[in-house]
Amino acid sequence: MINHTKIAFLGAGGIAKSHAYALDALKYYYPDTPKMTKALVASPTPQSRENFAARFGFEDAIPPEEVWQREDIDTLYILGTNETHTPQLLKAAEMKNIRRIYVEKPLAISKEEIHQLEMLAQSEPDKVIMVGFQFLQKSAIRQALSHWRSGAFGELIHFRADYLHSSYLDPAYRQKHPDRLQPIPQQGVVADMGVHIFSLLTAFLGESLRVRDAVISGQVDDVDPHSDLCTTILLEEPTSGAVGTMVASRISQGTGDLLTLELRGTKGALLYSTAQPDFYETYLPELGWQRHEVMSNYPPVSTFPSHYTPSGWLRALVHNHYLFLGGEQGVSIIPDLQHGIIVQHLVQQVADIVLEK
Repeated sequence: MINHTKIAFLGAGGIAKSHAYALDALKYYYPDTPKMTKALVASPTPQSRENFAARFGFEDAIPPEEVWQREDIDTLYILGTNETHTPQLLKAAEMKNIRRIYVEKPLAISKEEIHQLEMLAQSEPDKVIMVGFQFLQKSAIRQALSHWRSGAFGELIHFRADYLHSSYLDPAYRQKHPDRLQPIPQQGVVADMGVHIFSLLTAFLGESLRVRDAVISGQVDDVDPHSDLCTTILLEEPTSGAVGTMVASRISQGTGDLLTLELRGTKGALLYSTAQPDFYETYLPELGWQRHEVMSNYPPVSTFPSHYTPSGWLRALVHNHYLFLGGEQGVSIIPDLQHGIIVQHLVQQVADIVLEK
């Protein structure tokens, strides 16, 4: 773990507020949390950045273009709109003083940007780069992933994963967030929510997943038909020959923030749902169905506030920051640049199929 870090935020919106919380919360969970200086926050809007700095304890508030002249920062969080992620990551990678870069998803919005990121990865930049897939850090997911990788469930046969919202059924909500309704892959449900499914499936099933087909459904009159509100995707894992489906939807009635994962193998099955985030379920013939309660257990480094308290989205985000700042990895998967590139390729494959129809 590093001793001290000087942090900058590029972005002062809602997700930036969540990251500010996670940084402040680290010390409550991890005794080896480094000393932090929240040096600056950057946003195009003066009032937004100044209010953010005052509220969350950042020393300075500046326009985004001035970040690149600052030599007093070593850690950068890229938290702006999707089209800023790759250009800002490439700039940050060139700055000698920046040692750690955290990039929100999606990592890229075009084939050209994916190519640029692959070139960056090949250059092996001497920096820590993490992509914001905090679902990997949910306590039950961490333990379920370790269990799946043990081989106890045999060879994969088929799988299913869904990530569902209902917010975009509300016309007022759509009018409030027009930037999120741009065509895939710049925006839309696959770029926003589907990337989390791709990230989880890549962690569980490996880096060879391929998109076989994708179909958009549930169009709304005031939304561009190329902006995917609900997309169903057929995936193949070529090593095992397993085939599975995933659904990413912003217009599914009766859901809040519901993610489900189901893996079926030759020797058993594994299920997880954020509707019951504190445990995962398994089936093995000799043991039957079992419920594995994990709660807020992040061994070996933390069980704060206790191992039996319910887990949550922000808790996983806090752990992501711990890993980003050099904390003990344990069984955690670190969503590095290569992980982000793999996920982005899957998004692009969906976009290519959808846009050809």
